[in-house]
Amino acid sequence: MDFERGKLEWLEFDLLQEHPSVLHGVFLRHGGTSEGAYKSLNTSDMIGDNPECVKANRELIREQMGVSHVTFARQKHGTTIVRINEDNYKSSPEADGLFTKEPNLGLAMTHADCQAAVFYDPENEVIGVVHAGWKGNVQNIYAEMVRTLQEEESTKPENLIVCISPSLGPDHAEFKNYKKEFPEDFWSYQVQPNHFNLWDIATKQLTACGVDEKNIEIEEICTYCNPKDYYSFRREKMTGRHATVAALRP
Repeated sequence: MDFERGKLEWLEFDLLQEHPSVLHGVFLRHGGTSEGAYKSLNTSDMIGDNPECVKANRELIREQMGVSHVTFARQKHGTTIVRINEDNYKSSPEADGLFTKEPNLGLAMTHADCQAAVFYDPENEVIGVVHAGWKGNVQNIYAEMVRTLQEEESTKPENLIVCISPSLGPDHAEFKNYKKEFPEDFWSYQVQPNHFNLWDIATKQLTACGVDEKNIEIEEICTYCNPKDYYSFRREKMTGRHATVAALRP
């Protein structure tokens, strides 16, 4: 479901709207201060945009979320998962997954075509975010987040709610070298020559960890196909990055 306030626009997931303790949003590309190729709500400070614009854009999102701080990771297309708490929330950890039990702290992943996922354990009141590009899918960062929450928070996978942002859809997820890049168990997700359904791969990886399919929501909007609202690295190369943000309500 889409929302807007002033110039900002964002998407919220139906499954998470049923849980009032969770604040979250996938912020579209509108309402920010960036210009040119990054217009307008770019949230990445690693791609050449004016740092002051990125700082202002992140502050707009923090204000909209109504939290004291939003922690952005420095993403590496790996599987590192970091706990965020009162000791490290002002840092920018090198990680592709963050989680916390602290209220009032937003967790953010930036993305353009990659999947950004929100994880929520309603039994233990834990929130997490994950960045999964195709390399993250190959390394199965989703399984790593589930394992981390099981070990550190006693999360039961069947209780988890997982929601995945708009991302690259099957019509544009082309991998000409897939036999070198993908494991063989991905090959059956080829929907046309060299094109793959990464949404179905994500669902398969999550259910294999014990997440109930009814607790998985994938927003099947292709970022490549929707230039009005979404950045796409594959479409434009030089472009901005969205922020998917989640927090436990103050």
